Amino acid sequence: MTKPPLAQHVIGIDVGGTFTDLVMLESHSGSVTIAKVPTTPDNQAYGVLNALQEADADLSSVDLIIHGTTTTTNAVLERKLSRTGLITTQGFRDVLELGRRTRPQAYGMKGMFTPIIPRNLRLEVAERMDYAGRVVTPLDQAGMRQAVQKLLDAGCESLVIHFLHAYANPDHENQAAEIAAELWPNQYITMGHALLSESREFERGVTAAVNASVQPLLERYIQRLVSELKANGYKSEMLVMNGNGGTVSSQDVAREAAKTVMSGPASGVIAAINTGKATNHNHLITYDMGGTSTDVSVIRNGKPSVSNEIEIEYAMPIHVPMIDVRTVGAGGGSIARVNAAGLLEVGPDSAGADPGPICYGRGGTEPTISDANMILGRLELTAVKSVEGGVSLDHIKSVFEQTLGQHLQMNAVSAADAVVRVANAKMAGAIRMVLVSLGADPRDFSLFAFGGAGPLHAAAIAKELGIPTVLVPARPGITNALGCVVADLRQDFVQTINTPLAKMDANSLHDVFIQQEQHGRAIINKEPVDIDQMIVSRSLDMQFIGQTHILNVNLDNMPMPASKNAIQALFEEVYFNRFRVKLDKINANIVNVNTSVIGKRKAFDLSQLIQPSGRKDSLEAAQIGIRQVHIGGQFIDTPIYQRESLPLDVTLNGPAMIQQMDTTILVEADDTVSSDSEGNLFIHVGQNDRKASGEGA
Repeated sequence: MTKPPLAQHVIGIDVGGTFTDLVMLESHSGSVTIAKVPTTPDNQAYGVLNALQEADADLSSVDLIIHGTTTTTNAVLERKLSRTGLITTQGFRDVLELGRRTRPQAYGMKGMFTPIIPRNLRLEVAERMDYAGRVVTPLDQAGMRQAVQKLLDAGCESLVIHFLHAYANPDHENQAAEIAAELWPNQYITMGHALLSESREFERGVTAAVNASVQPLLERYIQRLVSELKANGYKSEMLVMNGNGGTVSSQDVAREAAKTVMSGPASGVIAAINTGKATNHNHLITYDMGGTSTDVSVIRNGKPSVSNEIEIEYAMPIHVPMIDVRTVGAGGGSIARVNAAGLLEVGPDSAGADPGPICYGRGGTEPTISDANMILGRLELTAVKSVEGGVSLDHIKSVFEQTLGQHLQMNAVSAADAVVRVANAKMAGAIRMVLVSLGADPRDFSLFAFGGAGPLHAAAIAKELGIPTVLVPARPGITNALGCVVADLRQDFVQTINTPLAKMDANSLHDVFIQQEQHGRAIINKEPVDIDQMIVSRSLDMQFIGQTHILNVNLDNMPMPASKNAIQALFEEVYFNRFRVKLDKINANIVNVNTSVIGKRKAFDLSQLIQPSGRKDSLEAAQIGIRQVHIGGQFIDTPIYQRESLPLDVTLNGPAMIQQMDTTILVEADDTVSSDSEGNLFIHVGQNDRKASGEGA
């Protein structure tokens, strides 16, 4: 197959809960165009087209569009799903409802959840495989046909076939799918083993159910968007971001729709990795605060934390490999309220894109974090993207006094300050929990702040956590879109073997790795994208025999085929590093075999994200005014700088506000700021205070 020439004119588009962001790169001229428009929740395609129009994009000259979407994530969280039926092994129709003996909160006695496929649409057929893949009961083919017809009569659009132990032997699922295909009017048939060849029937079943339930929605959205793009002159293929940080063709994305969950947040992590490598900051905590939520992830040694055990909400595990992103309901549009106990709460409900915060001027009536920042002087009405006017600062203050201040016995400014403090504590807590779960020390990381609201809160959160440096990239507000542009192609594979290491044949294990690698290479080689190099990463999910939880053991630095002794020693090392306990007398068990095949794309020059022609020769020339800003409990005369005008060698001391089209950066009084040659800013937390006291002199 002849590969297409390298894409020179590339567009990345990310659809968030509040804004749709676009970045357009043209490598010949080095030009960069960005756009930010409100998301259109009813039909995200309209927001994408609006962003293209704002960027004045000539689609006939564009070589490649890469798209990050929240279609599947939103559909699952809001339970706006296609009607889906499930056919499973006789006696196991309630697996999706029984779940695990877990609870959503540490101090709760129980947790309630509703399966995404109701019981009347979960049917059984006679069939059974044992744990080793041996046939116990043959598939009842006549019963299978009856079950399929019953689900069709019930109005189901999608079908899940989920049999016990199909990961060990998929023959019955394959037979059932062939029978179903004779009757089912579309291609929306998901076999559990084909999506996730892993043990644990609950997790495999939920993953398959999510996939089937969102397939029609995602395919209709993608087809509609692609059709609109072609009607406007686009001639090439569109790629879609997956949750693992890679991309997949729009023609194939619906087949494994569950893999696009967390598509948008993953693209931001990919952009952070690229920026971190360029700035020699390879240990990062990514902090993406948008209009609806905040996403947090950890990057160590320039690599993201990837997990195949993500739970996007209680009892909703999606076990396909995805970048490990944790989400907390605190964004610029998060609504503040006083609860029945008289306590101030912020989020998780959001004003979203429509009507949005009060300050947007689109009819919003409830106080939000963005409105609080407006009262505190940290945002300016004329500088905030998508503000349509018609709302005064006095009106916003009156809402805060009436809805919050009266209950809390505070004036508008004190209430706004309390809202920001509560939101900061909530976001800092989310970051702290991620680090604790990984056994990581925040002092070893830099905080990578992005999203439209991230740089406004980053310094305070870093101070709370003891993080020494905040890295603010050139275009924080469109970082997710930028991640789409620089993302590689990636395919991940998981195969359950559940075999004691002592009984594992090294050559058989190696054969599984080779098969997974060949499959991944074949998929990537079909994509219409020029690949610079192919990278293969191998690992094992392992546990000591008798234990439940598993640890991932990376084999990238081990000669293949790997010996049993070498694998055992490496697993013991990983176990000790995690728990500080040696159990070298206990044999290990291999649960899953994992392979990631990554097609690395050629790097783009991102130094033009801020046009060099707009930079001034001095800090004073970049100052656009002075404003009273509430910092440290009081209003302070604070210089306001235009970021696009800052000299590349800039250094400045807080307090300061730095504005740009896509975000606003708050530099607190005891912080200092420096820049690099790419235009990235570094906030050194507390450095100004230490200099003033003579510390370190």
